[in-house]
Amino acid sequence: MEVIVQKYINFLEKDKRLSLNTLQSYRRDIEQYITYLSEINLHNITNTNKTTVITYLLNLQKKGRATSTISRNLASIRSFYQYVSKNKIIEQDPTSELESPKVEKKLPQILSTKEVELLLDQPKCTDLKGFRDKAMLELLYATGIRVTELISLDLIDINLELGFIKCNKGTRERMIPIGSMAISAIQDYLNKSRGLLIQKADEKALFVNINGKRLTRQGFWKIIKQYKNQAKINKDITPHTLRHSFAAHLLENGADLRSIQEMLGHSDISSTQIYAQMAKNKIKEIYKKTHPRA
Repeated sequence: MEVIVQKYINFLEKDKRLSLNTLQSYRRDIEQYITYLSEINLHNITNTNKTTVITYLLNLQKKGRATSTISRNLASIRSFYQYVSKNKIIEQDPTSELESPKVEKKLPQILSTKEVELLLDQPKCTDLKGFRDKAMLELLYATGIRVTELISLDLIDINLELGFIKCNKGTRERMIPIGSMAISAIQDYLNKSRGLLIQKADEKALFVNINGKRLTRQGFWKIIKQYKNQAKINKDITPHTLRHSFAAHLLENGADLRSIQEMLGHSDISSTQIYAQMAKNKIKEIYKKTHPRA
């Protein structure tokens, strides 16, 4: 089965062109499922059936896995079975009639404008790291791009004179405007920090670590956690929080959903509509607090 799994992963990488994070998630889910099959003495995918999959999902539930995790596992397993079925490795897909468990959609955590200002004021432009961190946080909030997109930016992807960045996601490309404060922070980083951080003159990455190499997602996670603690913000801030805050604040100030969808790079407007729900909830909250007969 290891050979089949590897062929499947190669298919996802080369034909589906999935991102590295998504690819790793699929691989992890499938490998855990294969390990389970081995533990119950099933060493051939053709010997599995609908009951096998259901039993595995129940096993995850017994282990206390969240509904969202179980739902994601089923999606990964279903994709795998679709592949082996299409390639005639099995006669029938045992997941074809299985329904995913309903996952309650939680509204994303966002920061208030004051909390954003507090967080963005934490990096002090007194050393190389401070200039870099200030530029990254300002750019992240100014554009709403994903952290993976932020650390994937190259020098050629940013145009400070015209005030935009070019963001690539697979075969899709989008142009996102950046504001004056982000432009100023990036200019300071380029003029006073990056040249001293890089080890090679031909380094393409816009943001680099102290070793002069492209910054990693894990590296950025540590950075934002550090400044969150410094700012004493009592919210569970993740690298995605500034993206959510960017969208919510745009909507609060009159931006339309279609424009926000384009800037975020959502392929479906339904992904963007969650911010509209957040705006409605905020209006209701304000009404209850301020209307004398609420």
